[in-house]
Amino acid sequence: MKLITVLNGPNLNMLGLRQPEIYGAATLDDVEALCAETADRLNLAIDFRQSNIEGELVSWIQEARGRSHGIIINPAGYTTTSIAILDALLIAEQPVIEVHITNIHRREEFRQHSYVSKVATGVICGLGVTGYALAIRAMAGLLADQQDEDA
Repeated sequence: MKLITVLNGPNLNMLGLRQPEIYGAATLDDVEALCAETADRLNLAIDFRQSNIEGELVSWIQEARGRSHGIIINPAGYTTTSIAILDALLIAEQPVIEVHITNIHRREEFRQHSYVSKVATGVICGLGVTGYALAIRAMAGLLADQQDEDA
C-alpha cells in the first residue's frame, strides 16, 4: 500500500473555530477522517499531521523523502512566507499537491502568492475541505501514471 503524507500548517488545528464563515465548520479531525476514508477507498495509506511550527513541517517533508510516495500540503500561513518549506519540497523527489480550503486568489493580495506552488505538481483551492479528498484522488492518479511509466 502506497503512503501519502498529508501535512497541515499553522492554525489549521483551529478549523471549525477559526472564522467558520470563511473556513467552514469542519474540524481538522473531520478533515483527517475524510482523508483516511478517501485513501482507504483508493488502497492508499496516509500519514496525516499538523504543526504550527515551520521547522517541524520542514523536518516532516524531509522525513517523507524515501518514505512516502507523495505529499499533500496545506501550508496555510507559510504559503506566502516559507522558502524553507519550498526548499524541502524541492528535495522531496515526489509529487506534491498544494491544497487551500479557500480560494486564495479571491482573498487579500498578500495571500495570492505561494512559494509552494513553485514546486507543486498541482494546486487545489476554494473547494473547502473537499479539496483534500480531491487531492488524494489526484495523487492516486499521478502515482498510477508514474507506475505505468516505470513498467
